[in-house]
Amino acid sequence: MTAPMVVRVPAGLLASVPAEVRGAGRDDVRLMVSRGTEVSHHAFRDLAGQLRAGDVLVVNTSQTLPAAVDGSVRGTPVVVHFSTLGADGRWAVELRTPTAAGSTERRTGDRAGAVVALPGGERLVLDEALSPDRLWWARVSAGDVPGLMRRYGRPIRYSYTDRDQPLSAYQTVFARPAPGGLGSAEMPSAARPFTADLVAELERRGVRFAPVTLHTGVASAEAHEPPYPERFEVPRATARLVNAARAGRGASSGGRRREAGGRIVAIGTTAVRALESAAGPDGVVREAAGFTDLVVTPRRGVRVVDGLLTGLHEPEASHLLMLEAIAGREALAVAYDQALSRLYLWHEFGDVHLLLPDENPHSAHCSSNVW
Repeated sequence: MTAPMVVRVPAGLLASVPAEVRGAGRDDVRLMVSRGTEVSHHAFRDLAGQLRAGDVLVVNTSQTLPAAVDGSVRGTPVVVHFSTLGADGRWAVELRTPTAAGSTERRTGDRAGAVVALPGGERLVLDEALSPDRLWWARVSAGDVPGLMRRYGRPIRYSYTDRDQPLSAYQTVFARPAPGGLGSAEMPSAARPFTADLVAELERRGVRFAPVTLHTGVASAEAHEPPYPERFEVPRATARLVNAARAGRGASSGGRRREAGGRIVAIGTTAVRALESAAGPDGVVREAAGFTDLVVTPRRGVRVVDGLLTGLHEPEASHLLMLEAIAGREALAVAYDQALSRLYLWHEFGDVHLLLPDENPHSAHCSSNVW
Protein backbone atom coordinates (compact mmCIF):
# COMPACT_ATOMS: atom_id res chain seq x y z
CA MET A 1 0.00 0.00 0.00
CA THR A 2 1.29 3.48 -0.85
CA ALA A 3 2.25 5.48 2.25
CA PRO A 4 -0.26 8.22 3.09
CA MET A 5 0.80 11.83 2.91
CA VAL A 6 2.09 13.09 6.27
CA VAL A 7 0.37 16.18 7.68
CA ARG A 8 1.32 17.95 10.91
CA VAL A 9 -1.75 19.55 12.49
CA PRO A 10 -1.34 21.96 15.43
CA ALA A 11 -3.51 21.14 18.43
CA GLY A 12 -5.22 24.52 18.10
CA LEU A 13 -6.76 23.46 14.78
CA LEU A 14 -8.60 20.45 16.23
CA ALA A 15 -12.29 21.40 16.43
CA SER A 16 -13.29 20.86 20.05
CA VAL A 17 -17.01 21.73 19.94
CA PRO A 18 -19.75 21.59 17.29
CA ALA A 19 -20.14 24.48 14.87
CA GLU A 20 -23.47 25.49 16.41
CA VAL A 21 -21.76 25.92 19.79
CA ARG A 22 -18.99 28.15 18.47
CA GLY A 23 -21.02 29.86 15.73
CA ALA A 24 -24.47 30.40 14.21
CA GLY A 25 -25.41 26.86 13.23
CA ARG A 26 -24.34 23.50 11.85
CA ASP A 27 -23.61 25.03 8.48
CA ASP A 28 -21.42 27.74 9.99
CA VAL A 29 -18.19 26.10 8.81
CA ARG A 30 -15.75 26.85 6.04
CA LEU A 31 -15.65 25.11 2.69
CA MET A 32 -12.41 24.66 0.78
CA VAL A 33 -12.88 23.69 -2.89
CA SER A 34 -10.17 21.97 -4.93
CA ARG A 35 -10.31 21.61 -8.68
CA GLY A 36 -6.98 20.01 -9.35
CA THR A 37 -4.39 22.31 -7.80
CA GLU A 38 -6.74 25.30 -8.01
CA VAL A 39 -8.14 26.10 -4.56
CA SER A 40 -10.86 28.52 -3.51
CA HIS A 41 -12.37 29.27 -0.11
CA HIS A 42 -16.02 29.74 0.77
CA ALA A 43 -18.66 29.46 3.44
CA PHE A 44 -20.34 26.04 3.50
CA ARG A 45 -23.67 27.76 2.90
CA ASP A 46 -22.35 28.54 -0.60
CA LEU A 47 -22.08 24.85 -1.53
CA ALA A 48 -24.91 25.09 -4.06
CA GLY A 49 -22.83 27.53 -6.09
CA GLN A 50 -20.09 24.91 -6.48
CA LEU A 51 -22.44 22.25 -7.88
CA ARG A 52 -24.70 22.14 -10.92
CA ALA A 53 -27.91 20.58 -12.13
CA GLY A 54 -27.48 16.89 -12.82
CA ASP A 55 -24.84 16.32 -10.16
CA VAL A 56 -25.56 13.37 -7.89
CA LEU A 57 -24.66 13.57 -4.21
CA VAL A 58 -24.20 10.13 -2.67
CA VAL A 59 -25.10 10.31 1.02
CA ASN A 60 -24.67 7.83 3.88
CA THR A 61 -27.92 7.30 5.79
CA SER A 62 -26.34 5.48 8.74
CA GLN A 63 -27.32 6.94 12.09
CA THR A 64 -24.79 7.34 14.87
CA LEU A 65 -25.12 5.06 17.89
CA PRO A 66 -24.41 5.91 21.54
CA ALA A 67 -21.61 3.37 21.20
CA ALA A 68 -19.55 4.19 24.30
CA VAL A 69 -20.64 2.13 27.33
CA ASP A 70 -19.01 2.10 30.76
CA GLY A 71 -17.85 -1.22 32.16
CA SER A 72 -15.14 -2.79 34.27
CA VAL A 73 -12.51 -5.52 33.99
CA ARG A 74 -11.72 -7.13 37.37
CA GLY A 75 -12.91 -3.95 39.07
CA THR A 76 -10.92 -1.57 36.84
CA PRO A 77 -13.09 0.95 34.96
CA VAL A 78 -13.08 0.71 31.16
CA VAL A 79 -15.13 2.21 28.38
CA VAL A 80 -16.32 -0.19 25.69
CA HIS A 81 -16.58 1.26 22.18
CA PHE A 82 -19.01 -0.98 20.31
CA SER A 83 -18.08 -0.94 16.64
CA THR A 84 -19.51 -3.50 14.23
CA LEU A 85 -21.87 -6.47 14.44
CA GLY A 86 -20.22 -9.39 12.68
CA ALA A 87 -21.97 -12.00 10.57
CA ASP A 88 -21.57 -14.57 13.36
CA GLY A 89 -23.21 -12.42 16.05
CA ARG A 90 -19.99 -11.24 17.66
CA TRP A 91 -19.24 -7.54 18.02
CA ALA A 92 -16.03 -5.77 17.11
CA VAL A 93 -15.15 -3.68 20.16
CA GLU A 94 -12.37 -1.53 21.56
CA LEU A 95 -11.68 -1.27 25.30
CA ARG A 96 -10.40 2.13 26.41
CA THR A 97 -9.35 3.68 29.71
CA PRO A 98 -11.44 6.62 30.99
CA THR A 99 -9.58 9.84 31.78
CA ALA A 100 -10.19 12.48 34.42
CA ALA A 101 -11.18 14.93 31.66
CA GLY A 102 -14.12 12.71 30.67
CA SER A 103 -12.58 11.30 27.52
CA THR A 104 -10.70 8.03 27.02
CA GLU A 105 -7.23 6.90 26.10
CA ARG A 106 -5.83 3.79 24.47
CA ARG A 107 -5.72 0.67 26.62
CA THR A 108 -3.32 -2.21 26.11
CA GLY A 109 -2.59 -5.56 27.70
CA ASP A 110 -5.98 -7.26 27.38
CA ARG A 111 -6.10 -10.94 26.48
CA ALA A 112 -8.63 -13.30 24.94
CA GLY A 113 -11.04 -14.52 27.59
CA ALA A 114 -11.10 -11.26 29.53
CA VAL A 115 -14.55 -10.53 30.92
CA VAL A 116 -16.05 -7.03 30.94
CA ALA A 117 -18.89 -6.34 33.36
CA LEU A 118 -21.50 -4.12 31.71
CA PRO A 119 -24.52 -2.22 33.11
CA GLY A 120 -27.70 -4.17 33.72
CA GLY A 121 -25.78 -7.29 34.72
CA GLU A 122 -24.64 -7.98 31.15
CA ARG A 123 -21.19 -9.36 30.29
CA LEU A 124 -18.81 -9.06 27.38
CA VAL A 125 -16.07 -11.63 26.73
CA LEU A 126 -13.10 -10.89 24.47
CA ASP A 127 -12.89 -13.71 21.98
CA GLU A 128 -10.37 -13.00 19.21
CA ALA A 129 -8.00 -10.14 18.38
CA LEU A 130 -9.07 -8.16 15.33
CA SER A 131 -6.07 -5.83 15.31
CA PRO A 132 -2.93 -5.95 17.46
CA ASP A 133 -3.79 -5.11 21.06
CA ARG A 134 -6.66 -2.76 20.15
CA LEU A 135 -9.74 -4.17 18.46
CA TRP A 136 -11.41 -7.44 19.45
CA TRP A 137 -14.19 -9.71 18.37
CA ALA A 138 -16.28 -10.17 21.49
CA ARG A 139 -19.38 -12.05 22.61
CA VAL A 140 -22.01 -10.12 24.53
CA SER A 141 -24.62 -11.69 26.79
CA ALA A 142 -27.19 -9.05 25.85
CA GLY A 143 -29.37 -10.24 23.01
CA ASP A 144 -30.09 -6.63 22.03
CA VAL A 145 -26.79 -4.73 22.03
CA PRO A 146 -28.25 -1.65 20.27
CA GLY A 147 -30.85 -1.58 23.05
CA LEU A 148 -28.08 -1.81 25.64
CA MET A 149 -26.38 1.16 23.98
CA ARG A 150 -29.60 3.18 23.95
CA ARG A 151 -30.11 2.56 27.67
CA TYR A 152 -26.57 3.06 28.93
CA GLY A 153 -24.42 4.47 26.13
CA ARG A 154 -23.27 7.86 24.92
CA PRO A 155 -21.54 9.02 21.74
CA ILE A 156 -17.87 8.14 21.36
CA ARG A 157 -15.74 11.12 22.29
CA TYR A 158 -12.03 11.69 21.87
CA SER A 159 -9.61 13.85 23.82
CA TYR A 160 -9.57 16.80 21.40
CA THR A 161 -13.21 17.61 22.29
CA ASP A 162 -14.03 19.80 25.26
CA ARG A 163 -16.96 17.88 26.70
CA ASP A 164 -19.70 15.37 26.00
CA GLN A 165 -22.31 16.40 23.45
CA PRO A 166 -25.86 15.04 23.05
CA LEU A 167 -26.39 12.22 20.57
CA SER A 168 -28.31 14.65 18.34
CA ALA A 169 -25.05 16.53 17.74
CA TYR A 170 -23.69 13.39 16.06
CA GLN A 171 -26.64 12.75 13.73
CA THR A 172 -26.70 14.07 10.17
CA VAL A 173 -29.77 15.31 8.34
CA PHE A 174 -29.59 12.14 6.20
CA ALA A 175 -29.57 9.63 9.10
CA ARG A 176 -32.34 7.04 9.07
CA PRO A 177 -33.15 4.09 11.38
CA ALA A 178 -31.71 0.77 10.20
CA PRO A 179 -33.01 -2.79 10.69
CA GLY A 180 -32.05 -4.21 14.06
CA GLY A 181 -31.18 -0.79 15.41
CA LEU A 182 -27.74 -0.90 13.79
CA GLY A 183 -25.76 2.19 12.93
CA SER A 184 -22.33 3.78 13.02
CA ALA A 185 -19.98 3.81 15.97
CA GLU A 186 -18.73 7.19 14.77
CA MET A 187 -20.62 9.81 12.80
CA PRO A 188 -20.38 9.95 8.99
CA SER A 189 -19.23 13.49 9.66
CA ALA A 190 -18.81 14.97 6.18
CA ALA A 191 -22.59 15.38 6.01
CA ARG A 192 -22.84 17.08 9.38
CA PRO A 193 -23.00 20.69 8.06
CA PHE A 194 -25.99 19.95 5.79
CA THR A 195 -29.33 21.40 6.85
CA ALA A 196 -32.83 20.67 5.57
CA ASP A 197 -32.88 24.13 3.95
CA LEU A 198 -29.66 23.47 2.04
CA VAL A 199 -30.91 20.06 0.87
CA ALA A 200 -34.10 21.73 -0.42
CA GLU A 201 -32.09 24.42 -2.20
CA LEU A 202 -29.86 21.85 -3.89
CA GLU A 203 -32.88 19.87 -5.04
CA ARG A 204 -34.46 23.04 -6.47
CA ARG A 205 -31.27 23.57 -8.46
CA GLY A 206 -31.45 20.10 -9.96
CA VAL A 207 -28.89 18.36 -7.76
CA ARG A 208 -30.00 14.82 -6.94
CA PHE A 209 -29.40 12.74 -3.83
CA ALA A 210 -28.59 9.02 -3.85
CA PRO A 211 -28.67 7.19 -0.50
CA VAL A 212 -26.27 4.42 0.51
CA THR A 213 -25.55 2.93 3.92
CA LEU A 214 -22.22 2.12 5.51
CA HIS A 215 -22.17 1.54 9.26
CA THR A 216 -18.73 2.83 10.13
CA GLY A 217 -16.72 1.41 13.01
CA VAL A 218 -14.31 3.01 15.44
CA ALA A 219 -11.31 4.95 14.19
CA SER A 220 -9.34 5.97 17.26
CA ALA A 221 -7.09 8.94 16.72
CA GLU A 222 -4.00 7.05 17.89
CA ALA A 223 -4.28 4.29 15.30
CA HIS A 224 -3.96 4.69 11.52
CA GLU A 225 -5.21 1.30 10.45
CA PRO A 226 -7.07 0.42 7.26
CA PRO A 227 -10.78 -0.29 7.66
CA TYR A 228 -11.91 -3.74 8.71
CA PRO A 229 -15.15 -5.26 7.32
CA GLU A 230 -18.15 -2.99 7.82
CA ARG A 231 -21.78 -3.45 6.84
CA PHE A 232 -22.94 -1.58 3.74
CA GLU A 233 -25.86 -1.40 1.33
CA VAL A 234 -26.31 0.22 -2.08
CA PRO A 235 -30.01 0.15 -3.05
CA ARG A 236 -31.15 -0.63 -6.58
CA ALA A 237 -32.57 2.88 -7.04
CA THR A 238 -29.20 4.42 -6.16
CA ALA A 239 -27.37 2.13 -8.58
CA ARG A 240 -29.78 3.11 -11.36
CA LEU A 241 -29.49 6.83 -10.64
CA VAL A 242 -25.68 6.78 -10.56
CA ASN A 243 -25.42 4.68 -13.72
CA ALA A 244 -27.87 6.92 -15.56
CA ALA A 245 -26.01 10.07 -14.57
CA ARG A 246 -22.71 8.64 -15.74
CA ALA A 247 -24.20 7.34 -18.99
CA GLY A 248 -25.69 10.77 -19.77
CA ARG A 249 -22.39 12.62 -19.63
CA GLY A 250 -21.05 13.82 -22.93
CA ALA A 251 -24.29 13.12 -24.79
CA SER A 252 -25.15 15.51 -27.60
CA SER A 253 -28.39 17.00 -28.87
CA GLY A 254 -28.98 18.61 -32.28
CA GLY A 255 -25.31 18.45 -33.09
CA ARG A 256 -24.37 20.48 -30.01
CA ARG A 257 -22.52 18.96 -27.08
CA ARG A 258 -24.55 19.05 -23.88
CA GLU A 259 -23.02 20.94 -20.94
CA ALA A 260 -21.01 18.57 -18.76
CA GLY A 261 -23.02 17.35 -15.80
CA GLY A 262 -23.97 14.33 -13.85
CA ARG A 263 -20.86 14.26 -11.66
CA ILE A 264 -20.96 11.67 -8.90
CA VAL A 265 -19.93 13.43 -5.68
CA ALA A 266 -19.68 11.32 -2.54
CA ILE A 267 -20.50 12.98 0.78
CA GLY A 268 -17.84 11.43 2.96
CA THR A 269 -15.32 8.64 2.63
CA THR A 270 -17.92 6.14 3.86
CA ALA A 271 -20.11 6.91 0.84
CA VAL A 272 -17.10 6.36 -1.44
CA ARG A 273 -16.38 2.96 0.11
CA ALA A 274 -20.01 1.84 -0.15
CA LEU A 275 -20.44 2.96 -3.76
CA GLU A 276 -17.08 1.68 -4.96
CA SER A 277 -17.75 -1.66 -3.24
CA ALA A 278 -20.83 -2.05 -5.43
CA ALA A 279 -19.05 -1.11 -8.69
CA GLY A 280 -17.60 -3.65 -11.07
CA PRO A 281 -14.37 -3.22 -13.04
CA ASP A 282 -16.54 -1.77 -15.83
CA GLY A 283 -17.68 1.05 -13.54
CA VAL A 284 -21.27 -0.14 -13.49
CA VAL A 285 -22.86 0.07 -10.03
CA ARG A 286 -25.06 -2.81 -8.99
CA GLU A 287 -27.39 -3.28 -6.06
CA ALA A 288 -25.30 -4.74 -3.25
CA ALA A 289 -25.34 -5.44 0.48
CA GLY A 290 -23.07 -7.20 2.93
CA PHE A 291 -19.63 -6.41 4.31
CA THR A 292 -16.81 -4.43 2.74
CA ASP A 293 -13.18 -3.99 3.72
CA LEU A 294 -12.33 -1.99 0.61
CA VAL A 295 -9.40 0.41 0.92
CA VAL A 296 -9.34 2.95 -1.91
CA THR A 297 -5.73 3.79 -2.82
CA PRO A 298 -4.11 5.62 -5.72
CA ARG A 299 -3.10 2.23 -7.15
CA ARG A 300 -6.63 0.88 -6.98
CA GLY A 301 -8.20 4.18 -8.04
CA VAL A 302 -11.92 4.95 -8.20
CA ARG A 303 -14.34 3.53 -10.73
CA VAL A 304 -17.41 5.67 -10.14
CA VAL A 305 -16.78 8.66 -7.91
CA ASP A 306 -15.83 11.96 -9.57
CA GLY A 307 -15.70 14.16 -6.49
CA LEU A 308 -15.78 14.06 -2.72
CA LEU A 309 -16.93 16.28 0.12
CA THR A 310 -15.00 15.34 3.24
CA GLY A 311 -13.53 16.63 6.45
CA LEU A 312 -9.85 17.28 7.02
CA HIS A 313 -8.16 14.02 7.88
CA GLU A 314 -5.63 12.86 10.42
CA PRO A 315 -1.89 12.81 9.72
CA GLU A 316 -0.96 9.55 7.98
CA ALA A 317 -4.60 8.40 7.96
CA SER A 318 -5.58 5.82 5.35
CA HIS A 319 -8.39 8.17 4.27
CA LEU A 320 -5.74 10.41 2.73
CA LEU A 321 -4.94 7.61 0.27
CA MET A 322 -8.54 7.77 -0.91
CA LEU A 323 -8.29 11.51 -1.41
CA GLU A 324 -5.12 10.98 -3.45
CA ALA A 325 -6.94 8.41 -5.59
CA ILE A 326 -9.62 10.99 -6.37
CA ALA A 327 -7.59 14.19 -6.67
CA GLY A 328 -3.90 13.24 -6.86
CA ARG A 329 -1.15 13.85 -4.30
CA GLU A 330 -0.09 17.22 -5.73
CA ALA A 331 -3.59 18.62 -5.49
CA LEU A 332 -4.02 17.24 -2.00
CA ALA A 333 -0.72 18.70 -0.83
CA VAL A 334 -1.66 22.16 -2.15
CA ALA A 335 -5.05 22.01 -0.46
CA TYR A 336 -3.71 20.88 2.91
CA ASP A 337 -1.03 23.57 2.84
CA GLN A 338 -3.76 26.14 2.36
CA ALA A 339 -5.96 24.56 5.04
CA LEU A 340 -3.13 24.84 7.54
CA SER A 341 -2.13 28.38 6.58
CA ARG A 342 -5.75 29.58 6.68
CA LEU A 343 -6.41 27.85 10.02
CA TYR A 344 -9.09 25.43 8.92
CA LEU A 345 -10.45 23.22 11.70
CA TRP A 346 -9.98 19.43 11.69
CA HIS A 347 -12.16 16.48 12.79
CA GLU A 348 -15.88 15.81 12.91
CA PHE A 349 -16.87 19.27 14.17
CA GLY A 350 -14.49 21.08 11.82
CA ASP A 351 -14.46 22.53 8.32
CA VAL A 352 -14.93 20.61 5.07
CA HIS A 353 -13.15 20.10 1.77
CA LEU A 354 -14.82 19.61 -1.63
CA LEU A 355 -12.68 17.90 -4.26
CA LEU A 356 -14.02 18.28 -7.80
CA PRO A 357 -12.60 17.30 -11.22
CA ASP A 358 -10.23 19.79 -12.80
CA GLU A 359 -12.31 20.58 -15.90
CA ASN A 360 -10.39 23.69 -16.96
CA PRO A 361 -6.71 22.99 -16.37
CA HIS A 362 -5.63 26.16 -18.19
CA SER A 363 -7.54 28.55 -15.95
CA ALA A 364 -5.59 31.03 -13.89
CA HIS A 365 -4.94 30.13 -10.29
CA CYS A 366 -7.52 31.71 -7.99
CA SER A 367 -7.38 31.45 -4.23
CA SER A 368 -9.58 34.48 -3.52
CA ASN A 369 -12.45 33.76 -1.19
CA VAL A 370 -15.73 35.03 0.14
CA TRP A 371 -15.02 33.91 3.69
